[in-house]
Amino acid sequence: MRMRKKKHGAERIAACAELLIPCPPEKDIREYFESERPLHLEIGCGKGGFACDLTSREHGFNLVAMERSSDAACVALERAKASSDTRPDNLRFFIANAEHLTDYIPEKSVECIYLNFSDPWPKKGYYKRRLTYTAFLEQYRKILVPGGMLKQKTDNQGLFEFSLEQFAAAGLTVERVTYDLHNSDMAEGNVVTEYESLFVSQGKPIYSAWVRF
Repeated sequence: MRMRKKKHGAERIAACAELLIPCPPEKDIREYFESERPLHLEIGCGKGGFACDLTSREHGFNLVAMERSSDAACVALERAKASSDTRPDNLRFFIANAEHLTDYIPEKSVECIYLNFSDPWPKKGYYKRRLTYTAFLEQYRKILVPGGMLKQKTDNQGLFEFSLEQFAAAGLTVERVTYDLHNSDMAEGNVVTEYESLFVSQGKPIYSAWVRF
């Protein structure tokens, strides 16, 4: 779903500059956090609900919330800035396209990648744009630490089955998998996204996989 263009978007983003990593980064992306912690990455953070909820709940790592749409990132940044009296020190946003991930993220620096309700690109011929296509998996392999984890959630069964095929073809280990997240043992500790809440209210199952690199 295309988001409506935000009025004064550039100015609003600039007003949240303390939470934003410039593109391209002017230094190692890990240096934009106040404290040194393990690094996690969400690709396609949308309006920032998952990123804000996760980092308010978990303080043992730093999270880079990456989003290609500046309009969505604007909402996410303002949400994070208004989330508490003290702005989160373990969350930073990054407006960039995942196709250039290895240009921005240092090799072997990320412990966990989150793919939450990524665009399924269902049209024929668009499969190479899916964030679990082999070319993206190879980028993830470069930036993840040995043994790093990819956590995927989606409501799209076609994308999920495609993803499982790609994981197998890449020789990756799927440690946990479910075709109905909210009625499985994987639901414990799950941070619910806005899309996820909507889909669950409509009775749609959520598919999820945890993949070890």
